[in-house]
Amino acid sequence: MDVIPIKPERKAQLEEYAQRHGQDAATALDEVLADALESERDDYDETVTAVMQTYDSVKAGRTQPAGEFLEELRVKHGFPR
Repeated sequence: MDVIPIKPERKAQLEEYAQRHGQDAATALDEVLADALESERDDYDETVTAVMQTYDSVKAGRTQPAGEFLEELRVKHGFPR
């Protein structure tokens, strides 16, 4: 088993978390870490997908000049010039 050092305050937080969830610290750490890594992976995948979709829209010409967009936004919300 590999040992990864953690700060004492983080260890205390982990032990409190584990106690609240009726787990030992190792199980709690594994579950929390798995959830965090899965969430980070989901965020990454969503970001990559959004960037790819935006790039495809730009390549296909489905864009609007920024000046036009900002003018529409100004008119729509009644912002002053």
